[in-house]
Amino acid sequence: CIQQVPISSTAKDNQSATTEFILLGFGDLHGLRLLPFVSFLFTYLIAVSGNMLVVFVVLADRSLRTPMYFFLGNLSWLEICYVSTVVPKMLKTLLSEREVISLVGCITQLYVFGSLGISECLLLSVMSFDRYLAICHPLSYSAIMNFRVCLLLAAGSWAAGFTVPLISIVMLFRLPFCRSNEIDHFFCDLMPLLKLLCAGAHKIEVVTFSFAAGIVLVPCLLTLVSYCRIILTISRIPSATGKKKAFSTCSAHLLVVSIFYGALILIYGVPIGNQSPGLNKAISVLYTVLTPTVNPLIYSLRNKEVKGALLKIAMKAV
Repeated sequence: CIQQVPISSTAKDNQSATTEFILLGFGDLHGLRLLPFVSFLFTYLIAVSGNMLVVFVVLADRSLRTPMYFFLGNLSWLEICYVSTVVPKMLKTLLSEREVISLVGCITQLYVFGSLGISECLLLSVMSFDRYLAICHPLSYSAIMNFRVCLLLAAGSWAAGFTVPLISIVMLFRLPFCRSNEIDHFFCDLMPLLKLLCAGAHKIEVVTFSFAAGIVLVPCLLTLVSYCRIILTISRIPSATGKKKAFSTCSAHLLVVSIFYGALILIYGVPIGNQSPGLNKAISVLYTVLTPTVNPLIYSLRNKEVKGALLKIAMKAV
């Protein structure tokens, strides 16, 4: 079922351009496919329903029309798109063992997934800056984080996310794949895909690492600096109860951010030749499945304001 077409005469005679790929998924699980399928399906449903609940509450309750919840609503919508780009195909791969995907479909998945990942990096940085202003500079917070600024920051995160990967995607489309038509992954990720190129993989790798340094590391550092300043401010709170609660919230945020950024750096900060397919898949599960699932709980559903809004909506429904 694999279609191949000839490439240019300048290439070697035995090379051909692959137009379809086979996703190998998690490999041979020796008949134990049902358990991971059910686990990932259950996790996917939790991730989508949890994030949808946050979006619904933020839109439905006027008391949540604040910069913090505006950004949280954006993050939840992004997470729905993010997890839906990867997990449905992963589930099909678990059922069929070897899932076929076209070249166009594969690179489209790569582009959308990469764009959403970059947007999330930027949005997390914006959210940490918002919390920094609210906690460390409360008197000037309202004047700085007005609706126009919030809209520009959110729109800028989305726009940059869907613009930055275009260079790598265009370069990828212009190069032939001929080493194999099997992708040793559960979705079309960049690094496993680069291993299949006849030539030019190093150029794309350099471009990707260059952008990753700016798009991943800089927002990561800004996020960490913001939380460090927040923790210093919290440490001056006289109330032990208030200090404990604030530290608990910040530590939970930092844990999720560390998992997300740490996984991205481990995947995209290591050269292709030094990557282990099995480890790559395991780490990928952290930022493609785990973080979209826990983010609604960590950032939103534990908040008193969200719980209160949910209670009001439930009472109106009854």
